[in-house]
Amino acid sequence: MADGLALYNTLTRRKEAFEPIDAKNVRMYVCGPTVYDFAHIGNARPIIVFDVLFRLLRHVYGDAHVTYARNITDVDDKINARAVAQYPGIAPEIAIRKLTEETAAQFHADIAQLGVLQPTVEPRATDHIAEMVALCETLIKSGHAYVAEDHVLFDATSMPDYGKLANRSLEEMEAGARVDVAPYKKGPTDFVLWKPSKKGEPAWPSPAGITTRGRPGWHIECSAMAAKHLGKVFDIHGGGIDLVFPHHENEIAQSRCAHGTAVMANVWMHNGFLQVEGEKMSKSLGNFITINELLRSDKVGHQAWHGRVLRLAMLSAHYRQPIDFTFERLNHAKATLQEFASIVADVEATTPSEEVLAALSDDLNTPSAISILHGIAKSARRGDADRAGELRA
Repeated sequence: MADGLALYNTLTRRKEAFEPIDAKNVRMYVCGPTVYDFAHIGNARPIIVFDVLFRLLRHVYGDAHVTYARNITDVDDKINARAVAQYPGIAPEIAIRKLTEETAAQFHADIAQLGVLQPTVEPRATDHIAEMVALCETLIKSGHAYVAEDHVLFDATSMPDYGKLANRSLEEMEAGARVDVAPYKKGPTDFVLWKPSKKGEPAWPSPAGITTRGRPGWHIECSAMAAKHLGKVFDIHGGGIDLVFPHHENEIAQSRCAHGTAVMANVWMHNGFLQVEGEKMSKSLGNFITINELLRSDKVGHQAWHGRVLRLAMLSAHYRQPIDFTFERLNHAKATLQEFASIVADVEATTPSEEVLAALSDDLNTPSAISILHGIAKSARRGDADRAGELRA
């Protein structure tokens, strides 16, 4: 099975045979939520997709030999603004802690309904400030970062192949970044590693002798947490396609330059965009749907939906392709689950279908796997007990 596992790598732009650095310790990092509001159905897609990959890796290499880290971002501009607006009567730092704790708890409650496993480790950004400060100082000492007006900034020109993940040249990125460039930046593509905190914002002692207390930039958070829990180089880094640039590109730059490595992760995987009924999901269009609303209200199709229906609906499209999230797709997933449940109600699970595993091993081809399951269900309805056991598995 391990020999047959192939994954599409955004970094190389091709599907490749997966070869872990250490088959006894396969390591994967996926960018998790910024905890300031209810997670929406677009957030659910990577949670579900990379849960499938986590399960597949565990099947191939053994449960004890796979480490899955998915972070929680609990320091961010959106968090600060929402906390002050939502809890105006209490001190900002207390409001921020209250908001992040409540939102993280809600996130966990919502995704628990989606049939996903807990990651091996779920690091929080605020628990890794020391590692972020250390990364900043390493990058300054090596000439890849500089201090300006109490900020620490990464010098993008110091990394020759900056832009490789996004497949953009430095010139293209500079042209797109020239609007409203901060005056303290040496170049338009330089990005913040550390910034001074405003009054009422979370603040920690700054790196490099900066006397003003500050807080980390978004990108340095994931570099620090990934290195702490998975090492300087690991196997797989995942997230939504919207994170390719600038977030993942900047993670690579920071991590490689800080650790002196050729790569940060060997394989970079990204799920496609989600739209709703043919349109971009947005609050202004009235089609913005949270996981919680889908599971617990009648906002969609005048009914609440089971989490496993959402899961199957998401997996009915290949993870790298855009998905149109429709009422019809949900209804089809619901009918499929009801059909499967009626077949396996009194059946003991056997071993998973090799055909299904082969489809999943081909870059998580879930539409093909679901089609195979329909064929298995057809055989089971004709009285094939072995196939019914495979369907239950």
